[in-house]
Amino acid sequence: MAQPSRAVVIGGGIGGLTAAAALHRRGLRVTVLERARSLEPIGAAISLSPNALRALDTLGIGDRIRDLAAWQGDGGLRTPRGRWLSRTDAAAAAERFGGPLVLLHRATLIDSLAALLPADAVRTAAAATLADAGDAGRPARITTPDGELEADLVVAADGIRSRVRQALFPHHPGTVYSGFTTWRVVIPVPGATFASHETWGRGRIWGTHPLKGGRVYAYAAAVTPAGQHAPDDEKAELLRRFGDWHDPIPAVLAAARPEDVLRHDVHHIAEPLPAFHLGRVALLGDAAHAMPPTLGQGGNQAIEDAVVLAHHHEDLAAYSAARLPRTTAIARQAVRTARLNMMESRAGIAVRDAAMTALSLAGPALVLRGFAGIADWRPPHGPYASAEIPTGNR
Repeated sequence: MAQPSRAVVIGGGIGGLTAAAALHRRGLRVTVLERARSLEPIGAAISLSPNALRALDTLGIGDRIRDLAAWQGDGGLRTPRGRWLSRTDAAAAAERFGGPLVLLHRATLIDSLAALLPADAVRTAAAATLADAGDAGRPARITTPDGELEADLVVAADGIRSRVRQALFPHHPGTVYSGFTTWRVVIPVPGATFASHETWGRGRIWGTHPLKGGRVYAYAAAVTPAGQHAPDDEKAELLRRFGDWHDPIPAVLAAARPEDVLRHDVHHIAEPLPAFHLGRVALLGDAAHAMPPTLGQGGNQAIEDAVVLAHHHEDLAAYSAARLPRTTAIARQAVRTARLNMMESRAGIAVRDAAMTALSLAGPALVLRGFAGIADWRPPHGPYASAEIPTGNR
C-alpha cells in the first residue's frame, strides 16, 4: 500500500496548527516543526470572527471554540474621556454575518488545535530551514537539528519574519514599519465590570475586553518611531500615555505588573507577494500577508488560509489564486483603518469622531458594513455551522 503524502509545517502557531489539523484530516502525514521549546503562545487573547469560526467548523471544533469563548457581547467605541462614539450590537452582528464574534485566550485555541493532531506530530525546539522548494518531479527538503526531511508539501507558517518567504522571494522588499507600536496584557482584575470597548485618542488607541474568570484582555497602540522602549518599564510608559483616560483603564493599569506588559512594533507587508507558493511550498498567515491588527483579522485570515490550503493541497496555484486577492484587499483595508484610528490631526479627529457618531445613530447596519465581505466568508467545503447568512448579504 502506498504511503500517504507527507506535509511538513514550519511554525506551530495558530495558522500552522490549523493547517496541520486540516491536512491531517485530509489523510496526509503531518509533522509540525516549532522552533520554540513549547507551543505556549505569547500571552494575549484573540478575537475570532464568524469567517474563522466557520473555517474551524470544517475541523469539527467550531462549536467547541464558540462554547469556550471568554466573551460574547456588545461593546463600542469611546473617546479618552469616556463618551461613546458608537455602539456595537452582538445580536445584529450575529444575524448579519451568520454567527457571533468571540474572544478567547490564544492558549485555549492553541490547545484545541494541537489536540486534533497525533501525539508525535509536533516537534518543539526544532528550528527548520528550507533547503529546496522542490517541484513536480522532486520533493521539497527541510533541514532540522535532527537531520533532513523530505516532503510532498511544505507549509511555511513561520510568521512575520518568515525566513521561508525570504528564501522563496529574495527580491521582495519584505515588511515595513506600520508607524506604531502596541502593548498587550492579560491579567486578573477582580470585580471589574464593564462593556467591551476600544478608545480612540490622538495617535493612540486603547482596548479593554473582559474574559472569563475575572481576567481582562487589554491592548494599546501609539504612534512612535520604530525600535523604541520605555526608559523604565512598559507599565510606566502605559501610565504616562493612558493613565488619565476613562474607567476602567486606570484600574487595569493598577492591576498590571511591569512583567505582564508585552510591547511589539507593528510591521506589515505593503507590497503583496507575487504568489503564496513556489514549488512544493505554500506560505500562510503573517508569512504571506502580515497586516496591522486594526481589523482583528490577522489570526482569522491565517485560519482561513489553512483550510483553503488543505482543500487545494494538490494544486498550490489554486491556493494562491483563492487567497492572494482576498488577503491583499483585507490587508489594505487594515492599513486604511490604522490611518483612521491612529490619526494625529486635531481637526481630522473631530471629523472622524463626528462621523463615527453619525454612523452609530444611523443604525448598526451601517457600522457593520465595513466587515461585509470579511466576516461573511465561507470555506470552500463543509461542514460548517448551519446558520444561514441572510439573503443579499453574501
